[in-house]
Amino acid sequence: MKVLMVGSGGREHALVWKIAQSPKVTKVYCAPGNAGISEQATIVPIKASDLNGLLDFALKEKIDLTVVGPEDPLTRGIVDLFESKGLFIFGANRKAAEIEGSKAFAKEMMKKYFIPTAFYEVFDNRNEAVKYIRKQGAPIVVKADGLAAGKGVIICKTVEEAIQSVDKIMMEKMFGEAGNRVVVEEYLVGEEASYIAFTDGKTILPMASSQDHKAIYDGDQGPNTGGMGAYSPAPVVTDEVHERIIEKVLRPIIYGMGEAGRPYRGVLYAGLMILDGHPKVLEFNARFGDPETQPVLMRMKGDIVPILEACMKGNLSQCKIEWDNRPSTCVVMASKGYPGDYEKGKMIGGLKEVSRMDGVFVFHAGTALKDGQIVTNGGRVLGVTGLGEDIPRAIERTYQAVKKISWDGVQYRTDIGQKALCRL
Repeated sequence: MKVLMVGSGGREHALVWKIAQSPKVTKVYCAPGNAGISEQATIVPIKASDLNGLLDFALKEKIDLTVVGPEDPLTRGIVDLFESKGLFIFGANRKAAEIEGSKAFAKEMMKKYFIPTAFYEVFDNRNEAVKYIRKQGAPIVVKADGLAAGKGVIICKTVEEAIQSVDKIMMEKMFGEAGNRVVVEEYLVGEEASYIAFTDGKTILPMASSQDHKAIYDGDQGPNTGGMGAYSPAPVVTDEVHERIIEKVLRPIIYGMGEAGRPYRGVLYAGLMILDGHPKVLEFNARFGDPETQPVLMRMKGDIVPILEACMKGNLSQCKIEWDNRPSTCVVMASKGYPGDYEKGKMIGGLKEVSRMDGVFVFHAGTALKDGQIVTNGGRVLGVTGLGEDIPRAIERTYQAVKKISWDGVQYRTDIGQKALCRL
């Protein structure tokens, strides 16, 4: 079968890498892809936002399965468009993807179906939001309602900082139209975890647990990014916590979406805060996490393609997943200046040396080819991912690889996985 992957980041590279291993697959395309993805798939120069261009390509090439990576085409209805032309595509349709496209909608669904989450209010008026913030005090969290590439959440330690965040989002439009409304919510304490699950709208098939590291600097300091690294499994997700997530979070939201006339098929990501074994939802995403997908897929045994197909056909109950017992760690190497402005075109060294290391794979996120050389082409550039016999050795192996890779202005966190070590 021929598969088209939509997207260009590290998550998409991990999915292409896994899909290409399937005995069912004869050809993989990726639009628009990146320099690393070109080693496993044929690159198609069509942007992920060009839905009609992607549709024309899929029809022309008789693509058997399209897999959507990023949230933007999902919330804009790529699944609905492809299905209207009889094409087979993996992902949430437009109405289901609103679980990520609108934080206000997601909070309303959680409230209706008694899913544990932070207390909140939604505002489309700046002055009303400020009034609420002054009443609630700090710390407090301010979120842009719409999509903001994983950066639309601002944790505010003071009331003044929260008011400034509201002004940046609503008045200065730092996230564009995504900031027409804001969600102001309670600051939750605990330890974060990411929980990703396949679903056909009825059956829930969870992936291995993981933990993302959102802040740019060590010790969870600095502004939020799209994610600076992850590891799997997350020890904070014990067997008991796993059951609570399934029963108190995933089952109610999947049921609720169906009841609301928004049947959810595809992959659902729950960002969680866990305190004393009890999970609360920070956010839902309608797609695979990035960078969590990288370490999780490194541990996934067997063929992913039948699972993707089963989600869309409604027979996921017939599938199961086996996991490698070895933990994995992913360290994101980013451009200087990220998550703000950054330069592109920096030549990357050390990739060939790392490619010879056992148990390590470098997933490309923001890379391009220039005169036969791999250069930086984004904020998050690489996701260096390694397996180890235990978490300490997975971390050690990954950082050994990271230290072999370099370019002018590279930055990365040096503490990915430290929270796991505290639980051993």
